[in-house]
Amino acid sequence: MRYGIHGTVMQSLDVHLGRGESIYTESGGMAWMKGNVAMETNTKGGLMKGLGRMLSGESLFMTTYVSKDDDGLVVFTPEAPGKVVPVDLAAGQTLICQKDAFMCADSSVQLAMHMNKKLGAGLFGGEGFILQKVTGPGTVFFEIPGEVREYTLGAGESMRIDPGHIAMFESSVRYDIQRVKGLKNMFFAGEGLFLATLTGPGKIWLQTMPLANLAGKLMKYMTFKKD
Repeated sequence: MRYGIHGTVMQSLDVHLGRGESIYTESGGMAWMKGNVAMETNTKGGLMKGLGRMLSGESLFMTTYVSKDDDGLVVFTPEAPGKVVPVDLAAGQTLICQKDAFMCADSSVQLAMHMNKKLGAGLFGGEGFILQKVTGPGTVFFEIPGEVREYTLGAGESMRIDPGHIAMFESSVRYDIQRVKGLKNMFFAGEGLFLATLTGPGKIWLQTMPLANLAGKLMKYMTFKKD
């Protein structure tokens, strides 16, 4: 499998498949394709796994695209302005991602629901109790709103982050929520009552434009007419 990422603000992902190679995505995730490419749609792992994926922001059914010749092409596009982020996962390597971050992946990659185990992280962590868990081996592609910044945290090294800016992190990173200190900071700083803390070791991906922030800005300019 070869791939290329094109564009800047609204990127597209070209996936070139050789004979017998395949890639899967959520239902409706493909933009266009070329060549002798077959589509196979199912719950991929059974009904319970499909329902778990639904809770994490994906569809019940997943579609696998299999090339029947040597030059299949499948193109995917994100749902919002942002970046397409490819990650090559080793066998057993796991990433924890925000809801709806998964775009497409090798058929060998496993997509599942991830539950926040800590009550505080689930209630105040921006994405709630349910996230996505992606496990290798294989290449997986994510769609992240806005620009993406990557950091590698050493053992015991931590960053405090507005929860909405967390795109994904390696499973070795510890995720927790802490209350902002100081009454004036809590109520007048504009950052909310809680900040997320990510503690290494491991790699983290942060996004510059949480969709909730964008939606809040757009709401100011929307008018609703009564019938």
